[in-house]
Amino acid sequence: MAKKGEERKEAILEITEQLILRKGFSGTSIDDILQQAKITKGGFFYHFNGKNDLAKALMEQYLIQDDVFFKQLFARADELSEEPLQQMLIFLKFLAQAMGDLPDVHPGCLVASFAYESEHFDEEVKQLAAEGVRSWDALFMQRLQAIAETHPMRFDVDIEELATMLTTVIEGGILVSRVLNQQQILVQQIQQYRNYLRLLFSNNH
Repeated sequence: MAKKGEERKEAILEITEQLILRKGFSGTSIDDILQQAKITKGGFFYHFNGKNDLAKALMEQYLIQDDVFFKQLFARADELSEEPLQQMLIFLKFLAQAMGDLPDVHPGCLVASFAYESEHFDEEVKQLAAEGVRSWDALFMQRLQAIAETHPMRFDVDIEELATMLTTVIEGGILVSRVLNQQQILVQQIQQYRNYLRLLFSNNH
């Protein structure tokens, strides 16, 4: 029974994420969720205390999934090279390919979506979103620092800012791709960041 309950909760989260990315948080009502998930109001409140509790669960799940996604790509890159710059370049190639292989334009980022409507959330949800962005930056910065230890830069660049730049490229690429309905924009921006790293760190790669 517990397993069935967890499956129902996961289904509610998946359906709600799709609705929010399409309609926004404020534009998604509990009735919308009930209708799409085919559950009763009692079934909904069995799993969540309300929309803010649902938002917290969504954000926690989204950040875990993103962390797993990035780390899996890095693990694949690490299997192909032991050299830090090459590992990062391979990771970015895999990331661009993964975005290009999506069946349609990227559906959007829940962190960005929540940021646009931050007035609807309590501080705990806002902090989760901020922690998510910081965790992406930290993951990228760790890799970039390893590169900087063995590769001279052509010009002085702050590694922390360089890590945040990749987060911004991904988030901005998702947004512009959706606005213009052109999937390749996100792919191209990741590829341009990859080119920038090659130019920044060495003549030999």
